[in-house]
Amino acid sequence: MKLIQSLLLGVAAACAIGAAPAMSQQFIPILSYRIGPYAAGGSGYFGGAIDYFNLVNATGGINGVKLTWEECETEYNAARGVECYERLKKKNGGASTVEPLSTGIAYGLIDRVAQDKIPMTTFGYGLGASADGNVFRWVFPLGTTYWDQVAAMVAYLEQKEGGAAKLKGKKIAYLYHDSAYGKEPIGTLDALAAKDGFEALKIPITPPGTTQESVWLQVRQQKPDYVILWGFGVMNPVALKTAAKVGYPREKIIGVWWAGSEEDVIPAGSAAKGYVSAAFSAPGTSFPVMQDIKTKVYGAGNGNLEDKSRIGSIYHTRGVVYGILITEAIRNAQAKYGKGKLMTPEQVRWGLEHINLTDARIKELGATGMFPPVKTSCADHEGSGMVKFQVWDGSAFKPVTGFIAGDRALVRKLVEEAATKYAAEKKITPVDCSKEM
Repeated sequence: MKLIQSLLLGVAAACAIGAAPAMSQQFIPILSYRIGPYAAGGSGYFGGAIDYFNLVNATGGINGVKLTWEECETEYNAARGVECYERLKKKNGGASTVEPLSTGIAYGLIDRVAQDKIPMTTFGYGLGASADGNVFRWVFPLGTTYWDQVAAMVAYLEQKEGGAAKLKGKKIAYLYHDSAYGKEPIGTLDALAAKDGFEALKIPITPPGTTQESVWLQVRQQKPDYVILWGFGVMNPVALKTAAKVGYPREKIIGVWWAGSEEDVIPAGSAAKGYVSAAFSAPGTSFPVMQDIKTKVYGAGNGNLEDKSRIGSIYHTRGVVYGILITEAIRNAQAKYGKGKLMTPEQVRWGLEHINLTDARIKELGATGMFPPVKTSCADHEGSGMVKFQVWDGSAFKPVTGFIAGDRALVRKLVEEAATKYAAEKKITPVDCSKEM
């Protein structure tokens, strides 16, 4: 498997600034995927993260500590992802944290990162139960999870119908990528269906989902009131085009946030106009942080995206937000363990557990409106649970709602039940977060 090493400064910039040796830099392995049917997501997201890391380095690092990384191509394959993690975890002084951007890979790493004591982030995806920090000490599904997303989707549909009671007796078809990613929110969807009295019809789509005629014929026969499209990659434009072909209204389709990027709708053409998807970050180049990336990173020739028209796109800005969260966690750790010092994985874990990105702090970072406030704790490794909805108007995504939440009390109950069960199966003794500082 090809390994691609990427330092955050080019040779000329490194000489000018006097970059520290790799061993004195904070190392972050990148388990990316830039080829295959999911390449748009991986290249955009990790391109955004690397662009933000470049910006941090270009402006002095984190209190003087520079970032470095090395990429390994996973192809969005769980086995390859685990292999990449094992190859990179001890390089360059050791991994500070890891972000696989794949639910399947994350599943394969949960036990490994706990044993290795390396914190893993799963920004907006992964195992929903890992939001319970009492049990999952080394996993951080930052921002929001699939469980909170599907709950927010139901809340959005309740708004469209005029109240929760109006969903009773309705039929919602759940068309999902037949993988760990697609199966992850089914339990929460079933719980919401039982509470609100609607029927949840589950229809798997075999990845990568390039042919879907039989699926959408089934939708036409079942006549659901709404369709939740839980897709990724090429599956999404195929779904929108096939839905149009069989006559299912796009206004009744609501997409997961991995089905809500420009790469999902532009190939679908007119079939995507009016389509609504979830989101947990906002696109655009008008944010001050994005302007800095354009001038200080791309202006210096250090941008990661080959196609500069993707700057500010959904996937790109999502990666930038991930970069903000990680650097903020390292900054938090330095505030406790030593400003300007290299942080250990255990110290970075503490920093991730003490993120407090208020509106004021987000403004200081030049990202007002890009994402909602995030506040983690020992018990809550998610920190937000907020979701917004956006509509494709044929040329751009426009907000339909602000950041909203679904039934968070129900979701947290499911999280704690699942975490307790996991702890029993794995013989894990949960920590007492009331004693954690």
